Amino acid sequence: MAKAIHSMLRVLDEERSVEFYDKAFGMKVADRLDFPDFTLVYLCNPETEFELELTINKDRKEPYEMGDGYGHLAVSVADLEAERARLEAEGLNPRKLVEFAPGGEVFARFFFMTDPDGYQIEVLERGGRYK
Repeated sequence: MAKAIHSMLRVLDEERSVEFYDKAFGMKVADRLDFPDFTLVYLCNPETEFELELTINKDRKEPYEMGDGYGHLAVSVADLEAERARLEAEGLNPRKLVEFAPGGEVFARFFFMTDPDGYQIEVLERGGRYK
């Protein structure tokens, strides 16, 4: 059986992105591989073995375009309101909290935020299928 181990995002500024993911989700640098044309930075936190791989292409000067295929990354938290308040206090601009209840019963509670390169991140309250 396959095991998901990481997702990769291309970012423009390594320091800015590492700082954002640390402030937002407590993700620390687990490994950093420097090559002549690019650098790979692997981030993780104690909650999961899954890593976020940041790719920094050294010759890139312009921000990346999201295109029309990218959706979002998702993380889960135990206390959605407290996490949203913390992120807001950090100046990370979480958007409004949403209760998704298509049929009357709340299926999920979440909010979105954007990283420094424009990637969308969904922050979900743990429960049900969102562990």
